Amino acid sequence: MKRSLALAAAALLTVSASSGAPGDPSGGDPYFPGQGNGGYDAGHYDLVLDYSPSSNVLNGIATIKARTTQELSRFNLDLTADLDVSKVTVNDAPAAFSQGRTELVVTPTAALASGRAFTIVVEYQGRPKHVVDPDGSRGGWIRTSDGVFNANEPQGAMTWYPGNHHMTDKATYRFTVTVPSTRMAVANGDLTSRKTTGDRTTYVWDVKEPMAGYLATVTVGKFKLTDTRIGKYRTIVAVDPKLADEAVNLAERHAPVLDYFASLFGPYPFSSTGAIVDHAPNVGYALETQSRPIYDEVPSEWLLAHELAHQWFGDSVTPSRWQHIWLNEGFATYADWLWQDKIGERGLQTSFDTAYAIPAKDAFWKTPTADPGGPAALFHDRVYNRGAMTLHVLRSKVGDTAFFQILRTWTAEHKYGNADTRAFIALSERISGHDLSDFFADWLFKPGKPAL
Repeated sequence: MKRSLALAAAALLTVSASSGAPGDPSGGDPYFPGQGNGGYDAGHYDLVLDYSPSSNVLNGIATIKARTTQELSRFNLDLTADLDVSKVTVNDAPAAFSQGRTELVVTPTAALASGRAFTIVVEYQGRPKHVVDPDGSRGGWIRTSDGVFNANEPQGAMTWYPGNHHMTDKATYRFTVTVPSTRMAVANGDLTSRKTTGDRTTYVWDVKEPMAGYLATVTVGKFKLTDTRIGKYRTIVAVDPKLADEAVNLAERHAPVLDYFASLFGPYPFSSTGAIVDHAPNVGYALETQSRPIYDEVPSEWLLAHELAHQWFGDSVTPSRWQHIWLNEGFATYADWLWQDKIGERGLQTSFDTAYAIPAKDAFWKTPTADPGGPAALFHDRVYNRGAMTLHVLRSKVGDTAFFQILRTWTAEHKYGNADTRAFIALSERISGHDLSDFFADWLFKPGKPAL
């Protein structure tokens, strides 16, 4: 009887080997066509990692809970060939697999039925390497003098774990990371345990809210960790000892910013907050890694505000395609303008006027904000500052009450999900009651300097 029930259950999960179709090896993003995969949605990643900074050897076991969206004969996971896969199972059965430069192709013993939950386990080992992004910056697994600075926007996640890495396939995570006891592993979410055995320590971090792969981090190094509740927020801050003197009161700086933004944008969307401040002089940027932004130096007031604003705009509400990146960067830039105005560091109108004063013939005005032209232009000033200016002018057109209602509704209706520019335009028109098509055409879709 038990055998019959097991066979019946297996039949629900699979179809005949001759049926089904391969999942699309692309998530369909025109900027990064190789990123993401079709045929399934990932729901949870349980990543068990063991890392030795001195040798840069990473051993990993990735357990991925997913659900099929079609009858699936095979599927892809994004993973660079620098990591050698030794074994893959699907629903506890060995699966055939092959590796390309950035893709792991998995073929189960039988095709998977549509609409069914399934589990993938991938065992792998290697020496991860960073990627060079189209704008020339480094991303992914970036080695430092004492470990790794791990920042994955836009394509670095594939350098250290297999997954469906397009931003539209969000999932929850657990990171179980073992490192030498002279080092610390800091990740997203909440630190739930830390245990030392011999000369190695294992850290467990849980991410309860859905997260896009490019926002994940496991950063390793020598850190001083502060884990405390400040106001409404569990605040976990890890600081490289080389920067400790500059980072005094960094944990305490978070709550006032978050309280102010919560009053404007709605409740803070995650179970904890904080920062990773690593001495990484060759990185050159910060990133809004979910719940715990990572910085290559101690952040200024505007930078701290910028990355914390991303927790609403970019992390909780994430674009559906990379071309809509202004929904991240324009909103976070406007938020840091608001914070600078709030603390008396720089007036809001001064920030706008300075950006708008760029001459009309400058290249700054030649590319539409809502489609910056390709992956090399994702992080140009025109995305950040033109996006922020768009919001400032929108506010003047619809008034403060409608404007902040738009922002609060945006963060509430798309919480933990994805949205695009057209959705923001529709929401703005719905709440304001105005036809804003000409305004958004000038500020988001047309090249050239819009008239005020």
